[in-house]
Amino acid sequence: MSRRAVLAEALGSAMLFATVIGSGIMAERLAGGNVALALLGNTLATGAMLFVLVTMLAPVSGAHMNPAVTLVLRLRGQIGTDTAIAYAGAQIAGGILGVWLAHLMFEVSVFQLSAKMRFGPGQWLAEAIATFGLVLTILGTAKTRPGSIPASVALYITAAYWFTASTSFANPAITIARALSDSFAGIAPACVPGFIAAQLVGAVAAHLVADAIFTEPSAEPL
Repeated sequence: MSRRAVLAEALGSAMLFATVIGSGIMAERLAGGNVALALLGNTLATGAMLFVLVTMLAPVSGAHMNPAVTLVLRLRGQIGTDTAIAYAGAQIAGGILGVWLAHLMFEVSVFQLSAKMRFGPGQWLAEAIATFGLVLTILGTAKTRPGSIPASVALYITAAYWFTASTSFANPAITIARALSDSFAGIAPACVPGFIAAQLVGAVAAHLVADAIFTEPSAEPL
């Protein structure tokens, strides 16, 4: 396990989560009550930062920035258990730091809990689908066009912000971090377990489906 890689996961998560929260606060302030416009601003900033971070950090750590992605790569034997645990810890800790930095930038209370309820079968299904699509995008693009992973991930999340009812958290670490921000992008702490459970289901489903789609069958004997 490389210390550089763990630091890259923490830094990447901090920058990504600061972008999600900071752009949400900025968008809400500037949109004049237009929620669609605020979501668009939040979406574009997040997608752009994802492209930058994956391009920059993938050669160092793989640029997971997401415990669900780390879990799947552990299941596929691409990283070890110690690395997976260290990555997940770095993603959560770095992500929370990013949220607090966003609060400091916008001069709001650093320590908050969100009051925004995101609950119910539609929200859980949306998170399972969002995470399934994200992980399948990563695994499929890595198999077919690895150089396109940064663009594929950024574009997928940009789309998923709009086609999923939950606005596509698709990441257990960012779900935890967003519970600590009572802002446009927040989620009430009571809703976090349901989101994370759905995300893990979606991630494991993508792991299984990727094998069926992207693994070439062995040649049959003559």
